Amino acid sequence: MMRPRTKHTVPAASGICRLSAVELADAIRREKLSVREVVTAFLDRIEAVNPLVNAIISLRDRADILREADAADAGLRSGAQTGPLFGLPIAIKDLASTTGLKTSFGSPIFADFVPQEDDFFVERIRKAGAIIIGKTNVPEFGLGSNTYNNVFGPTLNAFDPGLTAGGSSGGAAVALALDMVPIADGSDFGGSLRNPAAWNNVYGFRPSQGLVPGGPDFEVFHAQMGVEGPMGRSVADMALLLDVQAGYHPQAPLSYEKPGSFLEGLATAATGGRIAWLGDLGGHLPIEAGILDLCEASLGRFADISFQTEPLRPEFDFEALWQAFVTLRQASSGCALKVHYDDPVKRDLLKPEAIWEVEQAMRLTAPQFRAASVVRTSWHRTLLSIFDRFDLIALPTAQVFPFDTGTHWPREVAGRAMDSYHRWMQVSAYATLGGCPAVNVPAGFDASGRPMGMQLIGRPRGDLAVLKAAAAYETTLPWPVGA
Repeated sequence: MMRPRTKHTVPAASGICRLSAVELADAIRREKLSVREVVTAFLDRIEAVNPLVNAIISLRDRADILREADAADAGLRSGAQTGPLFGLPIAIKDLASTTGLKTSFGSPIFADFVPQEDDFFVERIRKAGAIIIGKTNVPEFGLGSNTYNNVFGPTLNAFDPGLTAGGSSGGAAVALALDMVPIADGSDFGGSLRNPAAWNNVYGFRPSQGLVPGGPDFEVFHAQMGVEGPMGRSVADMALLLDVQAGYHPQAPLSYEKPGSFLEGLATAATGGRIAWLGDLGGHLPIEAGILDLCEASLGRFADISFQTEPLRPEFDFEALWQAFVTLRQASSGCALKVHYDDPVKRDLLKPEAIWEVEQAMRLTAPQFRAASVVRTSWHRTLLSIFDRFDLIALPTAQVFPFDTGTHWPREVAGRAMDSYHRWMQVSAYATLGGCPAVNVPAGFDASGRPMGMQLIGRPRGDLAVLKAAAAYETTLPWPVGA
């Protein structure tokens, strides 16, 4: 299956911007490319392409960025130590705090907010030598898998300007797909690293709970379902960034040390295994026509790399599981947003989905929260029993193809009404609730050229095994990643 032509009038990238992040980092270290050359190439690409899609926001002044690039080159010539991301330009997702650089969270409430400290993983990216050039666009407070807000406007799909980019890491996915950055970070509560990756034909990896520390502005003992992670045009590029993001931080007590280098771990190829294909969970999930066919064709490619696939319908009450997800999300996101809701002026600036989360959270009781946690625990045990028999679980990444950018969220999927702004993203909740690593791999395109992806989910803390399986799958793809 060949990749269809993009419907965008976007000029094709070439040269430096088509090199992988791993290749670029190596070329800079060996002084085959200067940091100024690399940064200039990507800034030129952003200037040419970003006005068409609005993926990168709060872009720093070019002169300031180039001064930082020149300083990096001077340091390299003088023998200074270089980190694994040395000289690579990166734009940070606009839900993460960046010192001295506007962080709006996609909200008018924070339209002019400039943090005075970095999130932990951002600080690590700086120390690894990357040059932060700006931010990537998000939906307001990351709510909903459609990247639009009243501060910067919508981000458009990398393949079709009439379609959504997904979210909440929509800006990151589009910037990657259109070669405006070599690597990108994202975050994921309900599929935000996976869904936009699927809809823009790139890779997105949700790490195991605790692998990448959250903070410092993070409820360390309560907010356990949202994680930070990498996105890339290759699995190796994601491993490069994950090596920097991951690892214990003393102010994130549920974090833990990474088990070695993920990039080095990819040097040993996956040797096969068993995959449980959950499909639509026996009809429980409404899924747009064509998605299951693409995913099943993708599963067929795993046979070429010694993986065996078997259909599986776990015995579980999946409606109860979804309601547990909704409750736990309200208790986390809804309660966090209540401080803005309580201020009448700020409440008027919140989008309806944010108000819904808060008002639902205000109705929750302690017994409801505990009951949801019990269901989540039961699901975790079910997953462990599945992983006694299988190495991976496979599911579609999304239940619908990318839709019209003017549609905030689908009200109906496959003839079934959606009762909330995120019900149509239910397929993403299973890895989240299990604390499992999950990667989106590209699964192909429908007859209209709309991209789709497939999730590979691994056992908790089995991140390297998931990345190795994705890397093996990557070798089977008959079309290039990105747009």
